[in-house]
Amino acid sequence: MKLLIQNGSIYTADANANLYSPGYLLIEGDTIRAVGSGTPPPALKESADRVLDATDMAVIPGLANCHTHLFQTFLRGLADDKPLLDWLKSAIWPVAQNLNPEEAHMAALLGLIENLRGGATSIIDHQYIHTHPGNDDGVCQAAVDTGVRFTLSYAWADMNYHPALQLTPEHILRETQRVYQTWHGQADGRIQFGFGPLIPWGCSDDLMKTTSQLATEWGVGNQIHVAETRTEVEMNLEKRGCRHVDWLSNLGVLAPNVQLVHSVWLDDHELDLIAEHGAVVVHCPVSNMYLASGAPRIREMRRKGIPVALATDGPGSNNNQDMLEVLKTTALLAKVSTLDAMSLLPEDVLDMACRGGALAMGLPKQTGSLEIGKKADLVLVDLNSPFAVPVHSVASTLVYNLSGSAVDTVIVDGKILMEDKQILCVDEEKILSDARQTCKKLFERAGVASPTF
Repeated sequence: MKLLIQNGSIYTADANANLYSPGYLLIEGDTIRAVGSGTPPPALKESADRVLDATDMAVIPGLANCHTHLFQTFLRGLADDKPLLDWLKSAIWPVAQNLNPEEAHMAALLGLIENLRGGATSIIDHQYIHTHPGNDDGVCQAAVDTGVRFTLSYAWADMNYHPALQLTPEHILRETQRVYQTWHGQADGRIQFGFGPLIPWGCSDDLMKTTSQLATEWGVGNQIHVAETRTEVEMNLEKRGCRHVDWLSNLGVLAPNVQLVHSVWLDDHELDLIAEHGAVVVHCPVSNMYLASGAPRIREMRRKGIPVALATDGPGSNNNQDMLEVLKTTALLAKVSTLDAMSLLPEDVLDMACRGGALAMGLPKQTGSLEIGKKADLVLVDLNSPFAVPVHSVASTLVYNLSGSAVDTVIVDGKILMEDKQILCVDEEKILSDARQTCKKLFERAGVASPTF
């Protein structure tokens, strides 16, 4: 099918941040075939099977949420006002160790709908709850069901972690191969596998090197939490005698396919190492503020040429997955932490959310901008709102004015997953109802006091 979008403000997020306002975009199958300014040529319009009117809307690349934990949709709001390690002990571990495949699937469905409503078309789930062998399959199936572009980053810890969540090296190597062979490349290539060493203090040197080598051989990503808190850096200094990025460099595992999540407490030398090896930093500003972890040096990273992507982090430490909210928070945290109002411009933030996200997904030639030949992953955002009118700058309005409630239409791989603010890919009302009941049963089985559902 040929789908023509016309009369919108087409924010391409290409290398020059071109804006066509008004402009048009033609999708054929799963691919963008035309992008331009003004009205579409008559022949192009006549060839379209369907025309979408994007008057008073911004048409943007689908945002990439490059780090989340989808199972935490069932845990949002349970551990407010706690630092990271206390938050893990009081909220995450007691419930997570009881998660089964049905619950993993339901939590992921709920979380992926939330991502679509927040403007994200690409999602990386750093999935570390392997208490049942089918949990990963349940999460991947949810990605198939909803139609999103998705990477399951198989997160693991083989030491120093909660006993119910810690795995043996043999189990990790066996299961990563199974999940990779089962899911990587499924759903017309929308589903990807990636490795996900959880945290430096939970990962042994030998297994880090082994899984890194496999990631290179399989051509997949490798995502790890790095320097999220000052305490964790001190733990590594005490145990290994070096900081987090130094450790990764010493092991020989820093590479362009590595995504360094958080990267809050890095020194100058670590920034230089990241730039030298071409690794990607995934910035989670809302989570860093929610847990009082600190503010990463995003302005300096970008000046050194370090690629930066954006993410919500899990809804247990956010407490939502609204990528439009992340845009504003990214800009504001950079400004207040540097005392520089010019620290990040709206165009910089959108570049990280789009092109930076595509790089973190391993898909810089396929997604991240609205250009001919790229995948038709895009979002229409309603600008006809008292929160936005008058629109003097599309980029500024997207970053500073709006939230997920403004997302009108979401398209992935050329398929319309949401239109007129209605989810089309799944039965949203049924999933909301089922999620309440599923979560309640999980809490009861886990012996955790259930709030009102």
